[in-house]
Amino acid sequence: MKKTHIISIVIIAAAIVFLVSMLSNSSTYADFNEAARLGPDEDVHVAGQLVRTKPMEYNPQVDANRFVFYMTDRNNEERKVVLLKSKPQDFERTPQVVAIGSMKGNEFVAKDVLMKCPSKYNDGKDGMANK
Repeated sequence: MKKTHIISIVIIAAAIVFLVSMLSNSSTYADFNEAARLGPDEDVHVAGQLVRTKPMEYNPQVDANRFVFYMTDRNNEERKVVLLKSKPQDFERTPQVVAIGSMKGNEFVAKDVLMKCPSKYNDGKDGMANK
């Protein structure tokens, strides 16, 4: 075999190993019931709406890496979410939230959250459209 063939085979094998490892580490979208069924060792993405009628808890003087809020999933099931990070800026304005983490008891413990940008959904009514 030529050196170019051997190098090509090694590169292809490395690419396959990389793709398989990326697929095995990716979490899936679920609702709170599915997350509870999978247990605390399986990270999932739970998409839903922020419950604005319940209080949010964030006290950076006590613990800057703990933010608590409530959200409903796609099945309208409401759960308490404990984010192990600081409160994201403009969190109250977001129309949708994706919490990434796992269920621990009756709480969803999130390692991260993704938010839809509220400025994309307010038709420019926040005064920024004229600038």
